[in-house]
Amino acid sequence: MSPRLARAIVNGLLLGLAILSLAPLLWMLSVSLMQPGEAASFPPPLLPAHPTLANYHELFERIGMGRYLFNSFLIATMTTLVALLLNTMAGYAFAKLRFAGRDRVFRTLLAALVIPAQVTMMPLFLMLKQIGLINTYAGAVVPGMAGIFGIFLVRQYARSIPDELLEAARIDGAGEFRIFFQIVLPALKPILVTLAIFSFLGAWNDFMWPLIVLSDSGLQTLPVALASLSREHVQDNELMMAGSVVTVLPVLLLFLVLQRYYLQGLLVGSVKG
Repeated sequence: MSPRLARAIVNGLLLGLAILSLAPLLWMLSVSLMQPGEAASFPPPLLPAHPTLANYHELFERIGMGRYLFNSFLIATMTTLVALLLNTMAGYAFAKLRFAGRDRVFRTLLAALVIPAQVTMMPLFLMLKQIGLINTYAGAVVPGMAGIFGIFLVRQYARSIPDELLEAARIDGAGEFRIFFQIVLPALKPILVTLAIFSFLGAWNDFMWPLIVLSDSGLQTLPVALASLSREHVQDNELMMAGSVVTVLPVLLLFLVLQRYYLQGLLVGSVKG
């Protein structure tokens, strides 16, 4: 088989897989532009006969989807910023600072990865209830503030920072916080983008914890609001697809914009780790 034919076959297979992957998203967008009840016909149409934005108008004007969009954006942004700071500081400490029990603590953290997150939800809920963080944005942010995977990711990348560079800064009189913010953080930029995407996507798509901790409808996030919408409008496929588009589109755009940095962080981190 000639190399040109082999490339054509591989590219054709990749194109076919890409079309299969994108088909549900494209059909979701198409249905969101259909007239009420149009998607319920058999066979279901692929394209709207008369495209309309009425479903989006109803979402934001009558159902108040803009409030849920704001809640999701605020919680995801707060979670990402705090997670970047705490995970980066912890990962750097495990990678470059020497303290008693460092390796033992890190191995314990890695072992805790096998514990399902659902197991900790009830104790965490009771703790937040005692300090008055139930039904608050802060309560929704707490579980995502630091993660074992994020700490591990930063640690593996931070190990590539030369010890001589850090020692030279200490000899020049720089404190640990100055070293961290002026030397370590710029060196960790590729992995920070990767960690930011993971943290934002995790907080944006989280359904279970906001459902538990945010009982006030005015504080609910998009996934919770979309689930409530599906119960109230179970037959309204077009409205449901419009809500799904509103939920998926922001994170999809974020990933596409930062895709190059995301892949760079994963690849460089894997080589240097």
